[in-house]
Amino acid sequence: MTTIETRHASPAKRTKPATSAKGKKTKPAGSAPNKADSSSELQGERITKHDRVLSLLNRRDGATISEMMAATDWQQHSVRGFLAGTVKKKLGFTLTSSKTEGELRRYRIDAKRGR
Repeated sequence: MTTIETRHASPAKRTKPATSAKGKKTKPAGSAPNKADSSSELQGERITKHDRVLSLLNRRDGATISEMMAATDWQQHSVRGFLAGTVKKKLGFTLTSSKTEGELRRYRIDAKRGR
């Protein structure tokens, strides 16, 4: 019985960008300034989709899944996964839901009282 040896191709080597004597990256002569740097300075902090959902959940009346879907452009299963995985498990918030007659279920984060 013979064995066949397989060789795995090594990943391509990455090259580091050129640096000046002080260790700063140098830019090519004709390059334009980075638009992301200037726009982030003008806008301040960026608001993530997680921040949007958490702000909806912190409202007094909470939010429905459809409101969270509209705010993030996520599908329904992604919103539910975020509620279970991130809000409850990773962040450790107490998530409550309520449903009144004829309305959609509303989710909200219970604020911890007493401290």
